[in-house]
Amino acid sequence: MDENRRKACIAIILAFSIPSKRITNRKRWVKEWISKRKKYCHLNLLKEIQLSDPKDYQNYFRMNIDIYNKLLSMVEPLIIKKYTNMRESIPPNQRQALTLRYLATGRSFEDLKYSAVIAPTTISEIVMET
Repeated sequence: MDENRRKACIAIILAFSIPSKRITNRKRWVKEWISKRKKYCHLNLLKEIQLSDPKDYQNYFRMNIDIYNKLLSMVEPLIIKKYTNMRESIPPNQRQALTLRYLATGRSFEDLKYSAVIAPTTISEIVMET
């Protein structure tokens, strides 16, 4: 085997033996706990608070339930999103609740992700749109 051919064979062997950093296999698109949003979302807690103690509900949003519902009826047509085959959209009441909670507390998006069970990037989009 001539020298050039031998070098080419070694180069090919090395190219296929070194793993590429660009190739990554995603196991899932969404974290497991975020995919269980309906179960862990703060809206379930808010329903309980609304029924048991309206003062706690008012303390949470800094407004009573009547004003919250009136505000929701005003902004709902503007913030509603369509459901797709890929995923369910976040409903308007959850979008409004998240935005009001952000405005009431000033918590970071990274912190809000645990109570809202929504990724921080999505939270930032929701707050800006709402």
